[in-house]
Amino acid sequence: MDIEKFGEELKKLGKRVEKIKNNINTEEATKTSLVMPFFQILGYDIFDPTEFVPEFTADVGIKKGEKVDYAIMLNSQPVILIESKAINEQLTKHDSQLFRYFGTTTSKFGILTNGEEYKFFTDLEEQNKMDITPFLIVNISNIKDSQIPEVAKFHKDNFDIENIISTASELKYLNNLKIFLNDQMNTPSEEFTKYLVGEIYDGVKTKNTLDKFKPIIKKGLTQFINERVNEKLSAALNTSAAAKEEIIAPVQSEPEIITTAEEMETFTIVKIILKDTIQIDRLYYRDNKSYFNILLDDNIRKWIMRVFVYDNKIKMVLNDSNKTSYEMSSPVDLIVHSNEIVNVVETLIH
Repeated sequence: MDIEKFGEELKKLGKRVEKIKNNINTEEATKTSLVMPFFQILGYDIFDPTEFVPEFTADVGIKKGEKVDYAIMLNSQPVILIESKAINEQLTKHDSQLFRYFGTTTSKFGILTNGEEYKFFTDLEEQNKMDITPFLIVNISNIKDSQIPEVAKFHKDNFDIENIISTASELKYLNNLKIFLNDQMNTPSEEFTKYLVGEIYDGVKTKNTLDKFKPIIKKGLTQFINERVNEKLSAALNTSAAAKEEIIAPVQSEPEIITTAEEMETFTIVKIILKDTIQIDRLYYRDNKSYFNILLDDNIRKWIMRVFVYDNKIKMVLNDSNKTSYEMSSPVDLIVHSNEIVNVVETLIH
């Protein structure tokens, strides 16, 4: 299979999800509009009941006739069970339902989805018993490039149980590590703070000392991540020395205006987000005392977003129909809103 084409199809579906999800109100509509197209991209014939079985019977103990939404079959045996919920539902409260189904069949994988988020489970901890935590979580509206090869392993042409199982453990603990680090960046725990303080401070680690270090640790982690991201972004853009000088030099519309590092980070990340949508030399910025403006074609009527930096916070306002605004702790958070930024630019172009 062509992995690049496969990734493009997934991203295209992600844009579709983002576009229509507010008009979907039921579980059935979610299945028809979002879930079935996902598995169609994975190469399964969603209209062949011997391959993609709707309402698959999965008896649970003394309860007979329990049904799971879909089962993907291999050699007449279920290998993937799929439980679907409405797109406006959170998935955490439904994990136990799929957990019950998993133990009554020969299936090796369970997928829990609401049409936008997909959680992939297997039995790493105890054979034939579905793990409580998924080994892969994918948001189709914001799928990461690193996740595309992992989803591709579930494509009909690639499907190999042993191959998926062999990497599932690493994926699971990498995901748990990312969640842990994200939590610590937002609110460092007592244990995490104590460990780091022990590495950098020789004094007595009293509770008062640890409390003083928490904001320092939070700020240090954020700055470290931002610096590493900026290094990667610069490499991705293949920025020449001349181009760097041009980017750093502020295009000021008023005197005595200082363009901050956070504003320039924002501009750089927007370039990365839009590099496949437009030629990045069409992007400009103008700074003023109130906000930092990012423009298309250096046209003030074609502003893409306005950025406000205040009290260690960043606020972004998009030039969409609702002038949607978001508060962020770091310019890197812009990546979460990539699809919305692309949509604004596509609207300005057309």
